[in-house]
Amino acid sequence: MEYHIFPEQQLRSFTENIFKAMGCSDEHAQLAADVLIKADLRGIDSHGVARLTGYVRLWEKKRINTKPHIKVVHETNSTATVDGDAGLGLIVAPWAMQVAIRKAEECGSGWVAVRNSNHFGIAAYHTLMAVEQDMIGFAVTNASPLVAPTFSTERMLGTNPICYAFPAENYPPMVVDMATSTAANGKLEIAQRKNTEVPSGWIQDKEGNATIDPHGLKAGGSLLPLGSDREHGSHKGFGLSATVDILSAVLSGASYGPWAPPFVAFMDPLPNQPGQGLGHFLGAMRVDGFRPKADFKAHMDNWIKRFKEAKPINENQKVIIPGEPELEAEKDRKINGIPLIEAVVKDMNEAAAKFGLPIL
Repeated sequence: MEYHIFPEQQLRSFTENIFKAMGCSDEHAQLAADVLIKADLRGIDSHGVARLTGYVRLWEKKRINTKPHIKVVHETNSTATVDGDAGLGLIVAPWAMQVAIRKAEECGSGWVAVRNSNHFGIAAYHTLMAVEQDMIGFAVTNASPLVAPTFSTERMLGTNPICYAFPAENYPPMVVDMATSTAANGKLEIAQRKNTEVPSGWIQDKEGNATIDPHGLKAGGSLLPLGSDREHGSHKGFGLSATVDILSAVLSGASYGPWAPPFVAFMDPLPNQPGQGLGHFLGAMRVDGFRPKADFKAHMDNWIKRFKEAKPINENQKVIIPGEPELEAEKDRKINGIPLIEAVVKDMNEAAAKFGLPIL
């Protein structure tokens, strides 16, 4: 598989220019690009600039508003519901997280449900906004219905990620950012581009049988919940995904379950939508609402240190703290550049040519 390596700034400028060409303000283009570039820097290639052309195609279908009027439509001292006005989730979610942070500053914690939004990139971007304020961050979102619940062949749920981020003192934040399906759809898209098989347990075909064909979804199959099948605990993944869907969409007034608008532009949302757009749920909790901040961060350091020292099965594979691989990737890619496969570069250059912009 051929890779092209690009400096961070080159990809950042390219991405900003695409968003500006779509009609985003300079400020929104910079923020949207920052969310995508952060994913690539952290090694989450499935949610970085590889997704850029997906947003372009949704905008062309008039399913994304690049000049949204984002607003709070309901609130209490510690909670709010935000309407994203069909804006980029890359813009709407950070806006909503800022509301959660402000409410946490006043009340100890802040919780914001979001409706009428779109795909918001990596969840960790939003939770780390809270960590920067010495708060615990929380973010979930519903997504395109690609996952079948346990005992079903029907696509009813998204990959519906859950993310927590915890500040520490001398160690980097601990970040738990995971899909509630066996694999994120972006990883499946990468396998499709590489034309490689996927691990058993990721997908089932339209009859409910296991398949390793990366194009299994296109043939009518579905992703499986975290746990893969019932014998391996898929009911737990189903339960987690359902929780995300309810917090993100039922609570906010977004569309949920099979009605969640698909990210791919070639599939239109189902008729009789019960809500508006995709939904998110974001939270920020002040550490000093529970114990002195210095105490918590010192004990987070102790927690991380002790788990890093846990006896390994194999001396060559130490225990990895959640968030560590992403941090290592970010350190490396900041210096050595961001790798993109040929198919992604081709896709991005076609979008640039469409807008009359310089190609990579």
